[in-house]
Amino acid sequence: MQSSPDRHEYPAHWEADVVLRDGGTARVRPITVDDAERLVSFYEQVSDESKYYRFFAPYPRLSAKDVHRFTHHDFVDRVGLAATVGGEFIATVRYDRIGTDGTPASAPADEAEVAFLVQDAHQGRGVASALLEHIGAVARERGIRRFAAEVLPANTKMIKVFTDAGYTQKRSFEDGVVRLEFDLEPTDRSLAVQYAREQRAEARSVQRLLAPGSVAVIGVGRAPGGVGRGLLDNIRDAGFTGRLHAVNKAFTDKELDGVPAYRSVRDIDGPVDLAVVAVPAEHVPQVVTECGEHGVQGLVVISAGYAESGPEGRERQRELVRHARAYGMRIIGPNAFGIINTHPDVRLNASLANERPRPGRIGLFAQSGAIGIALLSRLHRRGGGVTGVTGVSTFVSSGNRADVSGNDVLQYWYDDPDTDVVLMYLESIGNPRKFTRLARRTAAAKPLVVVQGAGSAPQGHAVRATRLPHSTVSALLRQAGVIRVNTITELVDTGLLLARQPLPGGPRVAILGNSESLGLLTYDACLSEGLRPLPPLDLTTAASPADFHTALSRALADDTCDAVVVTAIPAVGEGSAGDAALAEALRSAAGQVPGKPVLVVHVELGGLAEALSAAASTAPQAATPGASHPFRALDRLAAKPPEDTPRDGSRLIPAYPAAERAVRALGEAVRYAQWRREAADPGKVPESIDAAIDEKGAARLIDSLLARGQGLTLGTEETCELLGTYGIQVHRALLAPTPDAAARAARDLGYPVALKATAPHLRHRADLGGVRLDLADEDQLRRAYAELTELFGTPEELRPVVQRMAPRGVDTVVRAVIDPAAGAVLSFGLAGAASQLLDDVAHRLIPVTDREATSLVRSIRTAPLLFGWRGSAPVDTAALEELLLRVSRLVDDHPEVVAVTLEPVVVAPHGLSVLGASVRLAPPPARDDLGPRTLPAY
Repeated sequence: MQSSPDRHEYPAHWEADVVLRDGGTARVRPITVDDAERLVSFYEQVSDESKYYRFFAPYPRLSAKDVHRFTHHDFVDRVGLAATVGGEFIATVRYDRIGTDGTPASAPADEAEVAFLVQDAHQGRGVASALLEHIGAVARERGIRRFAAEVLPANTKMIKVFTDAGYTQKRSFEDGVVRLEFDLEPTDRSLAVQYAREQRAEARSVQRLLAPGSVAVIGVGRAPGGVGRGLLDNIRDAGFTGRLHAVNKAFTDKELDGVPAYRSVRDIDGPVDLAVVAVPAEHVPQVVTECGEHGVQGLVVISAGYAESGPEGRERQRELVRHARAYGMRIIGPNAFGIINTHPDVRLNASLANERPRPGRIGLFAQSGAIGIALLSRLHRRGGGVTGVTGVSTFVSSGNRADVSGNDVLQYWYDDPDTDVVLMYLESIGNPRKFTRLARRTAAAKPLVVVQGAGSAPQGHAVRATRLPHSTVSALLRQAGVIRVNTITELVDTGLLLARQPLPGGPRVAILGNSESLGLLTYDACLSEGLRPLPPLDLTTAASPADFHTALSRALADDTCDAVVVTAIPAVGEGSAGDAALAEALRSAAGQVPGKPVLVVHVELGGLAEALSAAASTAPQAATPGASHPFRALDRLAAKPPEDTPRDGSRLIPAYPAAERAVRALGEAVRYAQWRREAADPGKVPESIDAAIDEKGAARLIDSLLARGQGLTLGTEETCELLGTYGIQVHRALLAPTPDAAARAARDLGYPVALKATAPHLRHRADLGGVRLDLADEDQLRRAYAELTELFGTPEELRPVVQRMAPRGVDTVVRAVIDPAAGAVLSFGLAGAASQLLDDVAHRLIPVTDREATSLVRSIRTAPLLFGWRGSAPVDTAALEELLLRVSRLVDDHPEVVAVTLEPVVVAPHGLSVLGASVRLAPPPARDDLGPRTLPAY
């Protein structure tokens, strides 16, 4: 690496793995003096035309001077990056800082010339776009604010790279050359372009894994049994439509049960898209090398013995990821359960599940293999008393998720036409900030239901530490549109409802059925879920299918009803024919008003559950021998071919064995539908906020303060000055180390005043008696001073201050923190011990819009105190919401502000007063979610 004394230290944090447009990966890293041979080899493989476009003249080879120039950088004024695959260069980019006259310069010059060269074989893969993001981030880090590039008019591909990036730019034409100049400050458009490219690339990388044209199972035993042999059998038995190969270095025969057999993946004639690896961990590196050299696109590593086994296994896992990415391959696993794709054009079951689930519209992700088995089993058997109304489109069990994670799969499902609902079991979230961003976008298009483990992350998972409670993270996920449930039973219940029923238009629920008691239980469950149930309609136990049809039709036609729950108990002696007749009656009535959801609550009524989920025919079904037992029909249904469930989106009615489960699922659907409606108009930051903000002044102040050290909590004067640049005025509090000092402070501020003890054990604890209010004159002040020192100790222990009295109101607390995992979070609650004990605090992700600020104020349980509870005067919540917006803007504009606390904020009937404030600064991270696209580092 660079070692000369005039060169900066090698910037290892610039190294990154990126996903390219075609789903493959490449490594981006700085070019060093050790890369001379690689650079020459790379240049020799570039076409003469590409060389001409780069140097504006025939340039067949690089001179020694060129090689020295292109490999010797100071990593400040001259920087070169390379994209590599298999350790070899496939593209390069460099910048050279220039002055206003276009000659080489150093800081404070803030412009640089940038130039690219991409190997012809890798053009069209989005390599240049990825390199532009990374070289732009490097330049901003080094104080460069603008790039200039000179391009020949015929080099349309490179011009498009610059123009499509979304930066603010200007173009000129002189001497036969197009000159492009563009600012590097991210814009809304450049971020949108970056996120769109990220989504396409990561979705494509997952699509290559889930829909391969050829699969090799590596580690297949010659005798039946064993993991590898089981995987091969599952792929073959599911009817995989592509080419299937068995690989084992001990094979001597050319076939294994009709499947072509090979000793190595290298021996396979033709491409291999996916390798399923089931060999001992110590043999995996050799397998990865063989797969990489053969051009395999991705790996599903079933093998265990990695990070879940301890520190040695964790290092083995890191090396596995580095090894695979060096060849441009992505990995599901290790320690994975496998993947499934039920699409008729694929029919892939590369998992340890012996039976492929029914095709359907649900995308299923589980980090845990055991939970994956349980979820697949429930969906396949329609077990747990839940009617199986649909099946699975795709299934991914990521195991240790060393590479492909839930974020990647979300990118794929976002625009997958075969997936209507996403169900995820997450033991950990490696990048919550990105997950929240992707979840918000996905949830705006299709439901996303998540169970998240509340305990510590499994050993195999690399997880960012978070200082936020689990309940807070869950609340933030809900704000992003995630349907957050607590158990896998609720996951399946909710998913089945959303997969085949429309979203409810509101919380009004009609209840009808042939059991008065079951109807009342459903009514109470609706109240518990915050729904608005109508009085139950009892059809009596004598109700016929025709009665159910009439009642359901009438309820669905009622404009005061948004959803219907049908309760049904079996009639004595009724068989499958009666169940089928009732199911057909309900389906027929529901079909007349397709815009409202219908759910059924049944009591051990297996025949009705089967009939409701029947997809092949809508006619009444003939009785089947043995079907009278309520669960036997479900058992026989599980044995039917998977193709029984349609993909045509036909409406099927979910049935539940308990009112609480049905209503809980409906409640989640109601809340999600409300979020969808609100997400369509998320709000904005009012322009009036911008008028009172001095963003540049705040930046100058922050830079000067941080020049003192790496991180610091600001003093009172500095805090007031910084907050003042964002229109947040803090009431002055003057130190009062003696009674005479207190009297002088009061005269300066003007009576009436407050005397407060600011010692840590008394600060913000008015309930302990460390505050004296409404002191009208010096005599009262001195008496109060004497009382405090007599009760709590010396002035040195109390640290008393004097502050001018603020108008009376409700004491509140506003906080903002930068959490390492969740990102910037704004919190609000009332001040006082009661709110702290009850954890009555609401949270929103920053930046916050006007609508989000309004909902934040109203989200706490004690919010009625702000709106005139029990005859008190309502306070100025508009001023409070404006304060929240200002704090949000401060933290969003300046990532160096890592913590803000305003306590107390007294909200009066007119206006508010910030009586205490603290701010903490720290250097911003080198890279964040606004930076260039990268895969998690290993």
